[in-house]
Amino acid sequence: MMKKLLNGFVIIVTLFILYKVIMEKVLVYDSINYALGIWVKNLIPTLFPFFIISDILINFNLNEYIPKFLKNICKFLFNINDNMLTILILSIISGFPSNARNTRTLYDKNLITLDEANHILIFSHFSNPLFILTTVSIFFLNDTTVGIILLVSHYLSNLILGILFRNYFVHKDVPLIKDTNNVNFSNVFILSIKRSIDSILMICGIVTIFMLISSIIVSTFNFDLYTSMIIKGILELTIGIEALGMQGIPIVYKAVIASCFLAFGGLSVHMQVISQISGTDIKYRFFLLGRFYQMILAGFITYIIYIPL
Repeated sequence: MMKKLLNGFVIIVTLFILYKVIMEKVLVYDSINYALGIWVKNLIPTLFPFFIISDILINFNLNEYIPKFLKNICKFLFNINDNMLTILILSIISGFPSNARNTRTLYDKNLITLDEANHILIFSHFSNPLFILTTVSIFFLNDTTVGIILLVSHYLSNLILGILFRNYFVHKDVPLIKDTNNVNFSNVFILSIKRSIDSILMICGIVTIFMLISSIIVSTFNFDLYTSMIIKGILELTIGIEALGMQGIPIVYKAVIASCFLAFGGLSVHMQVISQISGTDIKYRFFLLGRFYQMILAGFITYIIYIPL
């Protein structure tokens, strides 16, 4: 019975969206154009090269070249092994959803266990630093100082999460199957490009549909500016922070809300993560759990840092 109700709800919502798509062509056109513009100008430059680089580094065993003292520190703080540290480092550099993508890659290669995959998803949700320092701070909030604060709170909240959840999973010493095949650079390079194109196209589709849904909801129900901003931020991070920048509220509150938006990522990012781990036993709920805790931590840290300034 519940499944029928859920299916009926999905059909009704889908038909409603179809109706709006047919009847409000200008809204649809503008939303899709805007989404494609963000994809081309922001997402491809900040994600696509990093996807390729991450694949190459993973295939050529980056973890063997990480300094031992760094491995020991991270093992002590976060209770993670070398391959999990590789995911963490690449996530810091490239931003989401590369954390889920790299987790899936190492899990498929049998280089991390299911427990380790679920564990690292909790605290490896990093926004691309260029996105925070340029798009968010300069273009949307018009304050470079806020960008630095957001970057610090975003990274620090993740690291605190890593410490808090260090013993949440019991990692057993399960022997992992190492990839012993000879690595051919040309093959790895071509395969990395193919996988990266698939990932970036999937992200494009998800971002576009969530921006369209956001526009339809806001236009249909005629919400006020603040409610519209919250809805946009929940559905799609970029348009949520852009709408936040237009609000007439003190910059400190803009910074706190932007920090929470970045920590949550928006349902668009959540769907991107789901798309990367689908077909595996990796659980999305651990990623979701991490985002709720990170929202609280990031918002609090941002406020504490900003007030003295």
